[in-house]
Amino acid sequence: MPIPAQHNLDMEQLQRFGSLELLAKQVVEGFMVGLHKSPFHGFSVEFAEHRLYNSGDSTRHIDWKLYGRTDKLFLKKYEEETNLRCHIVMDVSSSMYFPEGAGMNKMRFSVYAAASIIYLLKKQRDAAGLTLFADTIEKHLVARSSPTHVKLLYNELEKLLMADEKNKKSSAAETLHTIAESIHKRSLVVVFSDMFDNSAKSNELFPALQHLKYCGHEVILFHVVDKGKEIDFNFDNRPYLFIDIETGEKVKVRPNEVKEKYLEQISAYYNQLRIKCNQYKIDYIDADINQGFRQVLLPYLVKRIKMG
Repeated sequence: MPIPAQHNLDMEQLQRFGSLELLAKQVVEGFMVGLHKSPFHGFSVEFAEHRLYNSGDSTRHIDWKLYGRTDKLFLKKYEEETNLRCHIVMDVSSSMYFPEGAGMNKMRFSVYAAASIIYLLKKQRDAAGLTLFADTIEKHLVARSSPTHVKLLYNELEKLLMADEKNKKSSAAETLHTIAESIHKRSLVVVFSDMFDNSAKSNELFPALQHLKYCGHEVILFHVVDKGKEIDFNFDNRPYLFIDIETGEKVKVRPNEVKEKYLEQISAYYNQLRIKCNQYKIDYIDADINQGFRQVLLPYLVKRIKMG
């Protein structure tokens, strides 16, 4: 039973499918069906064997049949062409487990999205790597394409679904600097994070993103948020006890008392993040956990095709 690409998945559905890899397959297949019904028809189904035509390429290997279906020029790919290396970087700090409860949270969303990208990488015979970080790097698996390695990646992601981390701070800036140096070959680096940095080096966040580009990597930043609560601050106007799940700090307040100032500051920060990513030529994608996986898979697919 394919899962509609625009709907949330809960733990009951994961248990029904039995494994993260199988669930990722269903997410991807649902996404592909959606592409068939859109202007991107034909764009996804054959891209494993093709790459986009670039000015200066020989026209000898253009697939004219595919051009007739897509109105885009593709060259047929051959086995000797270098496959892509993609490194997935995931924030596993405590804030990623928001909102708490059995439904979708930022961590589950990121895990399902990352698993789906790994499934696509596997189909394309591309190499996938994985780095998990909070205040330090907790796991670093170099990019490989073997079936054994892919299963290892899924196993590491499944562990995150079972975890319930408290008081684990994020040091995104420091760890992104380290990651930039540790990925030695030019890669597509895909980052899943809410970009909350609780360290003393939070002002280093933008230089750390720039460092990834300086090292020659292509970067997609999926900014994972619960838009309703974290961006729009949609809470009833009654007393709440807000608890920082990374530091344990508590504050009791009525949302309307702080909403205007909160929206002003959060908007300024995210606008700065978008501007910096644009300056550094990093693909910045808003990834709202309530909006399904198309918002992740389509930008990845577009970037994958451009890299050829």
